[in-house]
Amino acid sequence: MPARKTSFARASGRERGFSLVELMIAMVLGLVVIAGAGSVFLASSRTYQTNQALSDVQTNARVAFELLARDIRNAGQTACNNNGRVANVLNDKSTDWFANWGNALRGYDPNTVDPAVTTGTAVQQRVASTSSLQILGSGSTGLSVASHNPTSAQFKLNNATSDLKTGDVIIVCDPDHAAITQITNYNDSNVTLVHNTGTGSPGNCSKGLGFPTTCTANGNSYAFPPNSVIAKLVASDWYIGNNPEGGHSLYYMRMTNVSGTPTGQPQEMVRNVDDMQITFHQPPNSDFVNAASVTNWSMVDAVRVHLKLESTDQRAGVDTKALTREFTSTTTVRNRVK
Repeated sequence: MPARKTSFARASGRERGFSLVELMIAMVLGLVVIAGAGSVFLASSRTYQTNQALSDVQTNARVAFELLARDIRNAGQTACNNNGRVANVLNDKSTDWFANWGNALRGYDPNTVDPAVTTGTAVQQRVASTSSLQILGSGSTGLSVASHNPTSAQFKLNNATSDLKTGDVIIVCDPDHAAITQITNYNDSNVTLVHNTGTGSPGNCSKGLGFPTTCTANGNSYAFPPNSVIAKLVASDWYIGNNPEGGHSLYYMRMTNVSGTPTGQPQEMVRNVDDMQITFHQPPNSDFVNAASVTNWSMVDAVRVHLKLESTDQRAGVDTKALTREFTSTTTVRNRVK
């Protein structure tokens, strides 16, 4: 009987489970392991989130600078030359910003009026504390002249095109000079465009396209020779505007032909651009200055743009706010570099 008791005791000892203390220790150790793994996962996730936000900011900055630089480089450029001889027969050159070739590149400091865009708090309106930039130049697609009759103010083109219509503002040029005028009638069937006076908005003060400009009915007559080039005038304004999501974006205001009238059409280009400050280089000065310090806009040969961007993820920063970065880029005006 005593031997049997010993055998039973040994058997029951082998079948015994964990004690409460052992179970609690195992649970604590398990929680520590889970907490460590969770901490590593959260840290990795946070790092990925931050890196992704930084990549988005850098990509947006690169796109913004590429768009701005392309326009700045072409400021004041015609398809034929850069000798500065430009006849401009548009009316209202002092009031319509796109009609003033003397301001082919023109900047506006924060809290100053930019005539191309309204400043305010509504969507697409300019943010008051930011700079803006107006640029005029010729389009990249040129059309070839077959003949020009200055008496009847008519151009014949070598090829038909659907790119032109009545009301478009164009730049026509040859090696001697360029002229800016508005099309008062375009007939696609016989590829004839007219640049007469008396109609249009802003309309032409003269049908004479010779240099220098003479704003009388016939003006300074000049016949552009065959193979002269005609291109649309491209007028744009870059600014920081209020976007539909309640933030700020880089906007592009482009002058387009709406029912025969040049009209500004704003377009959101890069979202989450919070600020833009612009300075300018005017020879012979060595420093970049703000717009108010520029004395001759036709002499400005370089533009320095400073952008502040924030991430789309509003909790990507270390303080669970939007991640912000600032970038600066300098672009030369191609046809003003000596």
